[in-house]
Amino acid sequence: MKDALRCAATILIAMILSPMAFASQTPLELWYDKPATQWVEALPIGNGRLGAMVFGRTERERIQFNDDTLFTGAPHDYAHRGAVKHLPELRRLLFAGQQGAAHALAGREFMSVNLHGRNTQEAYQPFGDLTLEFPGHEQAIGYRRALDLDQAITTVEYQVNGTTYRRQAFASFPAGVIVVRLAADKPGALTCTANFTCPHRDTKIEPQGNDRLVMRGQVERGKMRFEAQLLVRHSGGQVRATKTGIEISSADQATILLAGASSFVNYQDISGDPTARNEQTLQAIGDTPYEALLAAHVADYQKLFQRCTLDLGETEQAKLPTDQRLKPFGPNDPQLATLVFQYGRYLMIASSRPGAQPANLQGLWNESKNPPWDSKYTININAEMNYWLAELTGLAECHRPLFAALQELSQSGQSVAKEHYGAPGWVAHHNFDLWRGAAPINASNHGIWPTGGAWLCQHLWWHYEFGGDRQFLAEIAYPIMKGAALFFLDYLVEDPQGEQNPKWLVSGPSNSPERGGLVMGPTMDHQIIRALFQNTAAAAKALGVDEPLQQQLLDTVGRIAPNQIGSLGQLKEWFYKEAPKTTHRHVSHLWGLHPGREIHPRTTPELAEACRVTLRYRGDGGTGWAKAWKINFWARLLDGDHAYKMLGEALRASTYPNLFCAHPPFQIDGNFGATSGMVEMLLQSHLGEIDLLPALPQALPYGKVTGLRARGGFEVDITWREGQLTEATIRSHLGNPVTLRSGEQTFAVALAAGEAVRFDGTKLEKLP
Repeated sequence: MKDALRCAATILIAMILSPMAFASQTPLELWYDKPATQWVEALPIGNGRLGAMVFGRTERERIQFNDDTLFTGAPHDYAHRGAVKHLPELRRLLFAGQQGAAHALAGREFMSVNLHGRNTQEAYQPFGDLTLEFPGHEQAIGYRRALDLDQAITTVEYQVNGTTYRRQAFASFPAGVIVVRLAADKPGALTCTANFTCPHRDTKIEPQGNDRLVMRGQVERGKMRFEAQLLVRHSGGQVRATKTGIEISSADQATILLAGASSFVNYQDISGDPTARNEQTLQAIGDTPYEALLAAHVADYQKLFQRCTLDLGETEQAKLPTDQRLKPFGPNDPQLATLVFQYGRYLMIASSRPGAQPANLQGLWNESKNPPWDSKYTININAEMNYWLAELTGLAECHRPLFAALQELSQSGQSVAKEHYGAPGWVAHHNFDLWRGAAPINASNHGIWPTGGAWLCQHLWWHYEFGGDRQFLAEIAYPIMKGAALFFLDYLVEDPQGEQNPKWLVSGPSNSPERGGLVMGPTMDHQIIRALFQNTAAAAKALGVDEPLQQQLLDTVGRIAPNQIGSLGQLKEWFYKEAPKTTHRHVSHLWGLHPGREIHPRTTPELAEACRVTLRYRGDGGTGWAKAWKINFWARLLDGDHAYKMLGEALRASTYPNLFCAHPPFQIDGNFGATSGMVEMLLQSHLGEIDLLPALPQALPYGKVTGLRARGGFEVDITWREGQLTEATIRSHLGNPVTLRSGEQTFAVALAAGEAVRFDGTKLEKLP
């Protein structure tokens, strides 16, 4: 670690970011002319495991931090023993139209049980705050704070009594710590006190030596232990650690290293030693200089971030502070759309790195012991939306934490499949937490929804479709997908009211998230299960295994109740009923349009029109994440203008000053979904062809994007002028054949792995 970090110090980027050479505004920068007064104005940093919110205050800085494993509770199996004996009666009541009785029975006998005897799961927790006291800095002038997306660094700069002060903060993945750099442009001008605060009771904070502060504690309402260590290095002046913090006096500059860890080992084991982990982290850093830490951080981050670029042009609006650009957003500020696109990618890299937990409902960032919806993993849309952009924008590595969690969920979900359904395989409902709770929680009207795990399996298949990793498919993806498919082969039941021979198969008891209550036959379930069976059969075929199962899955797909068009021309949300006139935030039954692929204007025009009618009834309002999903819906309907309209709706009314998505409250899925939706405007590949600029809005007549990914192992760059494709470059990583589409024209292309072709909309030219 030490040698690698020292070597990285030679990178020229360290020269660019020397302590007092404050860069001018860059296109990929969130910036503000005042400090944050509330949490949703602070700026996020993260290395996948450790995250922090930087407020940028002058006299008393607050840096609130998190560890992604800090949850209430403890290892626990949430399955409700014996629930399966009530399953036949639940189905009988629902088929008989006795929904109220079914709800009552399910609430008593079918819901999850946790350690506290409740039917809920556990909550993601804050770790603590790093506070920095700067005496005499109350009257600062010339203030500016910023988050540079290209280098993943926050900067605060201001003047006090003729001295310029500057703070930088970043979360280093290579070093495993949060780094804060304090500097002044006059020798001996830096004086401050660094300390911890913690929201959990019975926390101990004590000095260790002259330059270190240690905070230890245990999560309330749980058994997880944690520790944070604060280590200060300085040049000039003195440093002294006391019970009231680390005092930095008359220094030239100082570097603060924040290490944090919990006792979490895995979802069944919390016997780890956070002290040993922190000591190992800080010992690995050793005496590595700040410049080397910074250079290694930037090099590691940019290896991911710079794979994909977007340029939509820039106008005068880009010169305004970021928060002042939200309400008036429109065609006169295309650069804000670029910023939003790349902010989603930044947040993904910051909150989901290999070895960490997946990005949760708030990504990595949470200041509350009772966060909204426990800030865990809601898998009836939100956790999946978090990862829509991963493969599309060159961040496949960031998908790995979700796959690791899925491996664990497929284990805990086996007991739920057995105890609740008497079925093989595994199942997960609409939420899971750090302890991989898979049973239905909260209330039966939305908690009994068994297709959450099946939906997550789509991400396993995507990772193979985009990257072609057969080892991943064989060892990780296929076993999980097969287990989910085996469950649903057993779970589906025949429609007792049908006249078909054989009768349609329907899902249930279930619901259409999150409206309509407990039912049989929700459309979304059927779409997800069909996709699961088709993808699992394709995976088995690619691996050359389980031929009888492949055929059984494909045969069953044809028996699942099909999509239906309702009396008002809308896509029906349920097989047995319809209620089309609502503006509800969930549009669950359009899953087959996006992120599914069974509905599209070119392949199923009547169903696509029914989706369009549904969206008109739903309207353009809703929560932040709902608007983000609608960006993707409209792009899949090839209506770029309406997709861009939804982007504007999200920015103007559902975005906080720091660009976090506002449900409200904060949910990060809307950030990720907006980035995904913008990709869908520019490139689609889910129908077996690469469709260039399928839903380009008129508001973006000029632009260039590089590094988008397409299924089949392709990397795509696109340039357009006056709303028309001028050039596209397609690079093949796997050597698969492909069809390019531009408008109504299609072109078959054969490329070997490593070859590329240039396309101008009318002709193809292979590149040397």
